[in-house]
Amino acid sequence: MRGAKSAKWVAGAAVVALAATACGGGDGDSKGKEGGSGGVISMEIGEPQNLLVPSNTYETEGGQVIHALFTGLTKLNEKSEVVNDLAQSVETKDSKVWTIKLKPGYTFHNGEAVTAKSFIDAWNYGANQDNAQQTNPLFSHIQGYKDLNPGPKKKVATKELSGLKAVDDNTLQVTLDAPFSAFPAQLSFSAFSPLPKVFFNDPKGFGEAPIGNGPFKMSGKFQHDEKISVVKYDKYPEASKIEVKGVNFKIYSNLDTAYKDLLAGNIDFHIAIPDSALATYKKDLDNRVIDTPDSSVGFIGFPLKYNDAFKKPELRKALSMAIDRKTISEKIFQGARTPADDFISPIIEGYRKGACGEACTFDPAKAKALFQQAGGLPNNTLEIGYNADGGHKAWVEAVANMLQQNLGIKVTAKPFEKFQAILNDLDAKKYQGGFRMAWNMDYPNMENYLRPIFSKDAIENGSNYAGYVNEDFEKLLVEGDKAPSKDEAIKKYQAADDILTKDMPYIPVYFYKLNAGFSSKIKSISVAGHNVLWDTVKLG
Repeated sequence: MRGAKSAKWVAGAAVVALAATACGGGDGDSKGKEGGSGGVISMEIGEPQNLLVPSNTYETEGGQVIHALFTGLTKLNEKSEVVNDLAQSVETKDSKVWTIKLKPGYTFHNGEAVTAKSFIDAWNYGANQDNAQQTNPLFSHIQGYKDLNPGPKKKVATKELSGLKAVDDNTLQVTLDAPFSAFPAQLSFSAFSPLPKVFFNDPKGFGEAPIGNGPFKMSGKFQHDEKISVVKYDKYPEASKIEVKGVNFKIYSNLDTAYKDLLAGNIDFHIAIPDSALATYKKDLDNRVIDTPDSSVGFIGFPLKYNDAFKKPELRKALSMAIDRKTISEKIFQGARTPADDFISPIIEGYRKGACGEACTFDPAKAKALFQQAGGLPNNTLEIGYNADGGHKAWVEAVANMLQQNLGIKVTAKPFEKFQAILNDLDAKKYQGGFRMAWNMDYPNMENYLRPIFSKDAIENGSNYAGYVNEDFEKLLVEGDKAPSKDEAIKKYQAADDILTKDMPYIPVYFYKLNAGFSSKIKSISVAGHNVLWDTVKLG
């Protein structure tokens, strides 16, 4: 998943359980014992890139809100394991045809029953290229996807995925193009949420005040650049397990400001401690913090397809070798990041230590020689864009200085005020420079670090901002999908990963850790896949 802060683009990131024993405190207007303000808590997010529609939300800021408003078929638990959620069972005999039984009793916030058709209609919409949904490529395994995605400027002849069938109101049958053993894990991502009938009458209006089926419902409309407020949906089947009565998602364009508000008791949960506070936040917050490995990978990317200056893999490898990852991790992030040596996070099965090899090894002399051999950059200049609302200024400027010093070129770090702004420019194929990006898992599988970012399908309907295409890579993805066992799938995905380490469409720079903090209003809180698990939150 995309995000400045986390599979999604990250603006930060999170996959962890937090716990503390302190009680009391919280918002400036806290009242009473139950978490103050009647059990309402507040947390920091950035401005979502798009309106609040599950299939068009592929970054962590909007994703956090979608997760509160919608419930899918499966989910991640506190250990980041895939377990059933609205699904009573997810069964298959061949990993190609899946039968999903729904739990009864779930309704949308307008009272409409959640049925198998609610999922089918939502997935058909998300998979249709005419609707230009950010998560479109995630539906590519379902039979009929190609009919809904014939390509740019080509007419879509149907509006339905042939692989979807409602056996009855509570039974959904899904037929894939080929076996895909990770399908239940993929279903845990919010893009596969159901939608009520009212959505299709006015998708844009719906996105301003979505009607979900999750533990919380909207309280008013999306107040852009300010906040998104939700309150507990009392008719949610598991409502009695949720102690929090409401959440104010406060929108910040500056993480330092959000951190000051956390210290002042004006917000209760800060999921991405800014660089400036990494040296002191544990003491500042009396250890109401988390510091643990995360699923996100931080990159410097290049628009290969849209700027010929970056087309040579040797040049991209030279840029990578000129970056001192160890110094960035230890000096800029105070040990809150670790040097990246793969395109896959270390917490994902299939990660290999040192997989990136020489390309991710700091060697300024070799880097300069290779850079010159590759012909260098036009005018010996490079610009690297980054979102200023995600606390990235220090490390991107450090990378710029390293490249400038080690390669003898002029490098400029260009701030975009919001993560939304740089994503929009990249979506429009408008931005021509290098760019800071990070990826947090949508679901815990190697495939999710490969297809959504680097596949051919993800160029027009996804997150392949590089415009990267390698047919051998595409072939290995398909072979991994069809592999008869998990181990064989991992081998194929690792081979695809090896192609990335050779081509270097992006430069892996660091692996994230989750560095979060919370107020004394919160006694314990668990987070998985960057999303708060609301039934685990205990208030002081």
